[in-house]
Amino acid sequence: MTFTLRIVQDDEPLNPRLEYDNLGRMICFHKRYNLGDEHNIDFSDFNGWDELKAHLIKQHDAAIILPLFLYDHSGITLQTTPFSCPWDSGQIGFIYMARTILLNAAPGQPKILTKAAKAWAAQCLLTEVQSYDQYLTGDVWGYVIEDSESNEIESCWGFYGESYCKSEGEDALARLMTRKEAA
Repeated sequence: MTFTLRIVQDDEPLNPRLEYDNLGRMICFHKRYNLGDEHNIDFSDFNGWDELKAHLIKQHDAAIILPLFLYDHSGITLQTTPFSCPWDSGQIGFIYMARTILLNAAPGQPKILTKAAKAWAAQCLLTEVQSYDQYLTGDVWGYVIEDSESNEIESCWGFYGESYCKSEGEDALARLMTRKEAA
């Protein structure tokens, strides 16, 4: 029996800011889009990004904080560094990790903010931004394995990144073929 593996864009992906546990808090402000995590901070209460950042550090115990930039042109994309286009992009907020979360979640649960713990936290935040960007840009996938008569044998959805989905689909296909050969 032959099988076919298809990689398909997930047309109903889960929002990683709503559906998954995150260590970071994403505070965003935009006129047309509701982005990031729900919050009750009003940007007009601050005189710019530096003042908001100081507020997050002081009032929300932000230990690690990264800026968030949005590029909006025929779709949106998000990252922690500025885009080269000054017309269609700009800062929209921050992502941060609170000190208590960092100390409780970092490997070894350090008692103080070590350089290694801060680096770990920064990488966690970058990963959260990357998965949210993949959600925003439609880079969420699923695989479908079909038999020679186009019957669906197995499928799985919600992979952030096409290459990751393909790798997981190929592994599933290999396991399926091994089971069929052993039968």
